Amino acid sequence: MSFVTHLASAIDGTALDPNRLQTVHDGRPLWVRYDLDAVGAAVSRDDIASRAPTMWRYRELLPVDRDENVVSLGEGMTPLLRCERLGASLGLDDLWMKDDSQLPTGSFKSRGLAMAVSRAKELGATRLAIPTAGNAGGALAAYSARAGIEAWVFMPADTPEVNKAEAVNHGARAFLVDGLITDCGAIVREGTDHMGWFDVSTLKEPYRIEGKKTMGLELAEQLDWILPDVILYPTGGGTGLIGMWKAFDELASLGWLDSPDRPRMISCQAAGCAPIATAWAAGERFATPFPDPRTAASGLRVPTAIGDFMILDAVRESHGAALAATEERLLAWARRAAELEGISVCPEAGACLAVLEDLVAGGDIERSEKVVVYNTGAAQKYIELIRADVPLVTPPVDWEALTA
Repeated sequence: MSFVTHLASAIDGTALDPNRLQTVHDGRPLWVRYDLDAVGAAVSRDDIASRAPTMWRYRELLPVDRDENVVSLGEGMTPLLRCERLGASLGLDDLWMKDDSQLPTGSFKSRGLAMAVSRAKELGATRLAIPTAGNAGGALAAYSARAGIEAWVFMPADTPEVNKAEAVNHGARAFLVDGLITDCGAIVREGTDHMGWFDVSTLKEPYRIEGKKTMGLELAEQLDWILPDVILYPTGGGTGLIGMWKAFDELASLGWLDSPDRPRMISCQAAGCAPIATAWAAGERFATPFPDPRTAASGLRVPTAIGDFMILDAVRESHGAALAATEERLLAWARRAAELEGISVCPEAGACLAVLEDLVAGGDIERSEKVVVYNTGAAQKYIELIRADVPLVTPPVDWEALTA
């Protein structure tokens, strides 16, 4: 059994029943709350360390009641990679990248959708629907296929080709929409009564946060329970940043952290779609929908986030920042990181590196600080952005011309 006690409205604390499908309260997201005293009595850090290296090793801090309802594609703990050459190019001695490109569906969306589909299955849902800018649709399709649940995916017409094919290939009913992810979300909401599906949009149900929370749980364990000084996270809907901050709170309550210090959380966006960065700069708790959003980083093209206040609360509580990078730097840094470190870096993570460059240059991050950048997806999923002109060689080879 799980140790969940209740669901709580993030806007006013109203307690809700965790044993039925829930969406939002007063239009805002829900938290999953646990009996952390009971969790601490049931499991220790040493127990966790002896378990299989998957995100399900943190079972007591996750909401699924029964093991047979876990829907898994083998989503393992992802590597935390030291980036010495990339760090040196930025003026940092202790730079790391948490590489979620190695999850089953090629992005961090595997975490959230594995959890959301598992819990939806447990609570009796038979049809799920999602609006997506790309990777979430493919992840929902894959985990729904694994669970034997029907999936419906609505995505902007200019969604990356790989993401479109991924949803269809995994058997989802997939549709393109002439508009943005917000327009896709409106279709999902409108169709709920007609189609009888459960809406698993970002933060419209409480369990994707719990899956993304494992990013923070893994990071703490991989760093021997001492958190880094700074975390940079590419922010569209922001579930991962919110989930990590929740994970750190729960770990502190359990007494599992060996230092009271928390990371400064840096929310990173593209200048062409920066509602969170704009709200942070204005000192606002809630973000205004971003006009005419444009960025090649499809995961960042979210003009309005239902969890905007949750993101901004975590950023401010951590003494962090919400910043944006220009489009050309976003892609240049993704390519540079791949060249220097061999990591398949997505354009969203490129935004983090561009923001990091600014923070180091401005003296906001010191050379000696431990910095972690989250790579949320594989570059291969953005084939339109990584196309290259490769010269043709015809034997016999002109070696001098080849090396010119």
